[in-house]
Amino acid sequence: MNVIFAAVFLAAAVIFLFTDPEGFLPAMLAGGEKAATVSLALLASYCVWLGFFKVMEQSGLSEKLARGMYPAARRLFGSDDRQAVSLACQNLAANMLGLPGAPTPPGIAATKKFLAARNDYAADMLFVLNATSLQLLPTTVIALRAAAGSASPADIFLPTLLATLLSTLLGALLVFLTRRRT
Repeated sequence: MNVIFAAVFLAAAVIFLFTDPEGFLPAMLAGGEKAATVSLALLASYCVWLGFFKVMEQSGLSEKLARGMYPAARRLFGSDDRQAVSLACQNLAANMLGLPGAPTPPGIAATKKFLAARNDYAADMLFVLNATSLQLLPTTVIALRAAAGSASPADIFLPTLLATLLSTLLGALLVFLTRRRT
């Protein structure tokens, strides 16, 4: 993939150099400036939300949220391993809140536990739920839109909620329907 991106960039740069040699360097600098601005905005958003999740974790709120989700999640994942299901719930809760990066550690730990227990169905379900990622609060997209100068960056809320709800329901249904019966 990196080779393709490099080839596209080099081809565009060569074409730009031949069609507008005076505009090449200013365009490159302006693009770099925009990239740095967006990167800093995302970094700030990540810091805020990762800090928020850390506070939730230390206050026990994420554990309470995971406990509230446990009965439904136990049935969804088809597992009685309380720790694995709890980790999966923490992962899903962080994903639903749009907390970037925060869901990864509990998701990996839950997947390892599911696979160690030879529960491939639960690992597959967790993977699909992460891939479809129901977003109750799409913080990263809102931050990107705000950094790009959108007049109303939160307008993406309802379409994102509907699209991710549909993709999550469809993904979970397909995993359930295609699971191997033992």
